[in-house]
Amino acid sequence: QVQLVESGGGLVQPGGSLRLSCAASGSIFSINFMGWYRQAPGKQRELTAVISSGGSTNYADSVKGRFTISRDNAKNTVYLQMNSLKPEDTGVYHCRLDQLGRAYWGQGTQVTVSS
Repeated sequence: QVQLVESGGGLVQPGGSLRLSCAASGSIFSINFMGWYRQAPGKQRELTAVISSGGSTNYADSVKGRFTISRDNAKNTVYLQMNSLKPEDTGVYHCRLDQLGRAYWGQGTQVTVSS
């Protein structure tokens, strides 16, 4: 079994920054993908950023140049540094881990960008 625990969300003004963390525990395989997905109110969950265990990354067009995903494989932890935040970045950010053909989700952390 795999557990994912997110932290770091909160309320921030437009133009501000936040750093999200997601720690994975349990049966973690060395080759996997970890990522962040945002679910805005009334909308479907959508990819924000993903990183492979080898360090390859992919971002949604809306966050390129503002968000940076990184990971610490020794700690099974993935991070999302969010800069120049906009109101449209508001939502619940869920961590996801993909390994051996299965996907695991965290409970999510709320990010609200508002003045």
